[in-house]
Amino acid sequence: MTNTPHSRGTAPATSETRGAGDVLVRVGAIVFFVGAVSTLATMVPLLLGTDPLPTPAYFVSMLMGAGLALALGGLLRSALAQKRAVREGQAAAGA
Repeated sequence: MTNTPHSRGTAPATSETRGAGDVLVRVGAIVFFVGAVSTLATMVPLLLGTDPLPTPAYFVSMLMGAGLALALGGLLRSALAQKRAVREGQAAAGA
């Protein structure tokens, strides 16, 4: 027997079964990636000894932290939703 999601009794993630924070995690990952690329773009001129990029480029680099915060918020929201679902399931089983 293989260890696939179907054999473990879990359904694959569809639009109906996505968790509460999945969208925040995805958006956070995209924002983090944009910030990471911007950070690399702002650091390369400093390492090559050329003129640095203008100040707004450094502000875009701050998206890295914002993306991390969004993703962590989504993970927290998802964990709290799972905890709430387990608690409701135990209450329904106990009643």
